[in-house]
Amino acid sequence: MFNHIKTMILMVILTVILMIAGELLLGDGGMLIAFGIALVINFFAYWYSDKVAITMTRSHPLKEGEAPQVYDAVKRLVQNSNLPMPRIYLMPTDQPNAFAAGRNPANSVVAVTQGLVRMLNQQELEGVLAHEIAHIRNRDILVSTMAAVIAGALMLISRFGMYGMIFGGRREGGHPVMLLVKLAAMILAPLAAILIRMAISRTREYQADATGAMISGNPEGLASALQKMESYARNRPLQVNEAASHMFIINPLSARGISGLFSTHPPIRERVKKLRSMNR
Repeated sequence: MFNHIKTMILMVILTVILMIAGELLLGDGGMLIAFGIALVINFFAYWYSDKVAITMTRSHPLKEGEAPQVYDAVKRLVQNSNLPMPRIYLMPTDQPNAFAAGRNPANSVVAVTQGLVRMLNQQELEGVLAHEIAHIRNRDILVSTMAAVIAGALMLISRFGMYGMIFGGRREGGHPVMLLVKLAAMILAPLAAILIRMAISRTREYQADATGAMISGNPEGLASALQKMESYARNRPLQVNEAASHMFIINPLSARGISGLFSTHPPIRERVKKLRSMNR
């Protein structure tokens, strides 16, 4: 029940933010346009959140014969968690990574990358899959997907606002204050999207690490996998929609330098430290 309330609160907050951004960036009628967009987004994000995530990441169904070790691990983990079997997808990329999506356990998916299946040993693979099963068990995958879709809409409206300033600048020439307001909104809208995803993702990643370690019974497997995955991702960022980056178990984008301050994921070293303290 708490998760349903949390989801509803998030939907309202994101809708209000989207409407404000629409009014500031799109001018007269922008709030109404943004409200209509928000209604459509909330509907599709709730009922089709799994399909939205799969489409955004260009994943496709993974057959059991193609990766029996993945299916064996997931079957064991869902049995330990008393959950239904999720649909399993493969994302065609060499970066080792994974995510879960769906509105509830009965409509959930787990997606793994080609690099994850190829690079990790069985204990590490099971640790990562346990983390994703934990997201399903904790029922935070719907919130994650909805945040990704709304964040993408904020960025889209910000881009429309930029085009409006470029091509409609002459009409706004007599209103320098309004131009400044729109410029600030263009900067703040994507920032708001990042902060929303950060607030949601950082807490839930720690929770999923702990729950996943409990489900698998082997915190070291996940800790070792996280270190391997981070090492690869630092040198080879994944080309993925930035609005969906917080859904993954590790940040698929480069988090070096100042961009690390706005990373949607907690530091890997802190996650590994917490996991290894569970062993002790």
